[in-house]
Order: sequence, then structure tokens, then C-alpha cells
Amino acid sequence: MSFSQVYRPDRCGLSFELFPPKTDAGQIALFGHLRQLMAHRPDFITCTYGAGGSTRDKTLEIVGEVKRSFGIPVASHLTCVGSTIDQLRDYLRAATEIGVDHIVALRGDPPQGEQSFRPSDGGLHYANELVALIRSEFPHFGIAVAGYPEKHLEATSLEADLENLKRKVDTGADAVVTQLFYDNEDFFRFRDRCGQIGIGVPIIPGILPVTNLSQIRRITSMCGARLPETFVHALQEREDADWQFQVGVDFAIAQVEQLVRDGIAGIHFYVLNKSQAASRVMQAVQLPR
Repeated sequence: MSFSQVYRPDRCGLSFELFPPKTDAGQIALFGHLRQLMAHRPDFITCTYGAGGSTRDKTLEIVGEVKRSFGIPVASHLTCVGSTIDQLRDYLRAATEIGVDHIVALRGDPPQGEQSFRPSDGGLHYANELVALIRSEFPHFGIAVAGYPEKHLEATSLEADLENLKRKVDTGADAVVTQLFYDNEDFFRFRDRCGQIGIGVPIIPGILPVTNLSQIRRITSMCGARLPETFVHALQEREDADWQFQVGVDFAIAQVEQLVRDGIAGIHFYVLNKSQAASRVMQAVQLPR
């Protein structure tokens, strides 16, 4: 299934990203939140998995249940970490059997405690190699890859990071979903640079509405995203949770409204397995659907 059915000139695509819950209670709560998110008619749902592939089976369980319960296309993340090529093939076969529509193909972060990525014996070194494997042997999948408006932490330069992204697209990726960001100018510059070097697939902004200052500081410290000082100051005006939630949602509404006015092809929400913040944003913003 190609992403061309999702990202078209006459509409704005919508997707939400989950992660596998650790407990049965967490899974029950997740599907409650999903029922709320379904009111916004997403085009597909994605699901990550734990570091080093620790929850891969759970990821397939989640996306399979999402598809059965809601009849919606689903995407599974897949990384090179901790897998041989044959193990990656096995996962892709299993994903095919349960009806997964798309793969988010990533190199993956080093396992906890390791400073740099090391491929497994018989494994892959780079995300573009994973894209090539999927495109050649499992061509029925749509393939999304990651882009970094503020540069991947390990990239030596913005130029090197973009060239790496171009290799992934040239190898067969249909869409680019970005890392979270909080200054739309970073996204617009990134999108322009992609066009200048011949990346022609849809560039989809990844949005994480802030609901807690401590939490978002921890997340951005791991991925290298920048929080605007004025935004941080607004969040710090009060320490109560309701205030920070409202400030974060209002910021995300303004951010998404500007992106929509600029004609983005879609929006991808990182929802952290909750529905309230993304739903509030969607209620306030009119996406061309």
C-alpha cells in the first residue's frame, strides 16, 4: 500500500503514533484513548517498539488489534538494531500475515548503555539498506523514513544528514516523517533543503503537543530538539499540571494552524498513548480532509 493514497494535493493526511504498553491495564487504557482519536478519522496508526527490538512481538500484536478493531491501515516501526537480515525478513513476513500496510524503516538508536550503533553480525548498517530490503522483497508495504529538521544528533552536518535522507528516499521510501520540533521555521527550512537536493516525496511534520515541562525537557534532551525560550517561560509561569497542559495545547494549535496554512501534506502526532492533547488540537484546527 503506497502513501500516495494518504498524501494527495487535495487533502491533508493524518496519523497518530503509539508505543506498546507494558501492562494489560496500559493496553486497555490505550484502546480507550484510541477510540477517542478515531473520531478524527486518521489515515493510519503507527506503533514503535522498545530499544533493541525488545517489544517487537507486542508491536505486531498492537497493530493487528488496531486494524481488527477499527478497520484502519497500520504501520509498524522496524529498525536494524539487534537483527540479522533473516530476522528482519521474518518480521516482515509476520507483518504481512497480520495485514500491516506500512513500515517505518529506521536504523535505530544504540541499545541502552552503548554509545554508538553497531550492526549485528549478518545485519544491516543503515536505514537505506533496510529500505532497499523492503522495497525489493516486500514491495506491497508503504515505506516511511525519518527526517530531522534540526539534524540527527550523530550527523556531522546538516548537509550530511540530508544526503543520508536522500539515500533513503532514492532507495524506495514513499514519505518522510520528521522528528518533533517546536519552531516551524526549522521545518520550513528543512523542507526547502529537501526540495533543493531532489527529495520529492511528502515531508510530514511530526508534532508532540507538550503537556508537562519536565517530560518534554527529558524527551528533547534525547533527540536534540530545541524548545523556544518564550515557550519555556510560558510553561514555567505556573507549576500546576492543568496550566502546562493548556499552554502546550495552545502552542501546538498555533503550530499546526501555521503548518496547515503553508500547505503541508499531512500531520503526524506523537500522542504518547494518550488522546487528550492531540484531540484538543484536532478540535481547534480544520485540516483539509
